[in-house]
Amino acid sequence: MKFKRSSCPITNVLDLLGDKWTLLVIRDLVLGKRRFQEFMDSPETIATNILADRLSKLEDAGLITRRAFQHNPVRYEYFLTKRGKDLEPILEAIIVWGKKQFP
Repeated sequence: MKFKRSSCPITNVLDLLGDKWTLLVIRDLVLGKRRFQEFMDSPETIATNILADRLSKLEDAGLITRRAFQHNPVRYEYFLTKRGKDLEPILEAIIVWGKKQFP
């Protein structure tokens, strides 16, 4: 496997998930959001270009897949893969820590 910066697992996870939007997209998928507009309706108000970029990066990383639900124009639904679902316990741990630190 080729690493961007180092072989440190924390570095590699941060390279993929360490911006301020990616884990929120994963959160929304865990909560059942599937379509672009559903992600746009989240209270954090992500910009459309940022959302499109994060969805593409997550798909390239094998954390999500997309499936067309409309063909003219083409629109997609997004789903967590097994690899993406493996992030759920990490999100739960962040929630527990966050509630403790920011009650």
